[in-house]
Amino acid sequence: MFAEGEASLPWLLNGVSLTIIHMTAAWVAIRLPDRWFANESWLTAPRSLEYGGQLYERLLQIRRWKDRLPDGGAWFKGGFAKAVLTSREPEYMERFVRETRRGEWTHWGMLLALPLFGLWNSWGGMVIVAVWLVAANLPCILVQRYNRVRLLRVVGLRQQLCYTEDIAARQPWTEVAKDER
Repeated sequence: MFAEGEASLPWLLNGVSLTIIHMTAAWVAIRLPDRWFANESWLTAPRSLEYGGQLYERLLQIRRWKDRLPDGGAWFKGGFAKAVLTSREPEYMERFVRETRRGEWTHWGMLLALPLFGLWNSWGGMVIVAVWLVAANLPCILVQRYNRVRLLRVVGLRQQLCYTEDIAARQPWTEVAKDER
């Protein structure tokens, strides 16, 4: 039915297109303004079913496999490597959280490219591309969410502790209570 070269053309187009889409999406995302990722959105907001990251740890065993995924943030100049937490400074932690939002949006965006592949693929080819897109992007989305939920918990605790210590330091009765001992 197809000549040998015709049958392989869609797969060649798939491979080239997937590579271009992934690299372009990452390159564009790195250049978007930080303010776009400064706050949670309907897509990136933590959900109660995530249980502060426990869903990912217990059900998905994410700690066992998350380090095996590539860190695309470090591939481009201006990108942010998220493979390792390199500081505990509040500014760094806030940037890390922001970059997990950027990464999550990027991977969701890559999934949106699926209809493009309908231009040259049969339904069977579309199913294969869809499975590949989900398999390549869903684990990355899950890791972004897992890291963000955990970091937000740490940042939130730190802010609560600093706030509590700051209030206690300014309250006159704390000095009286210390003097009465």
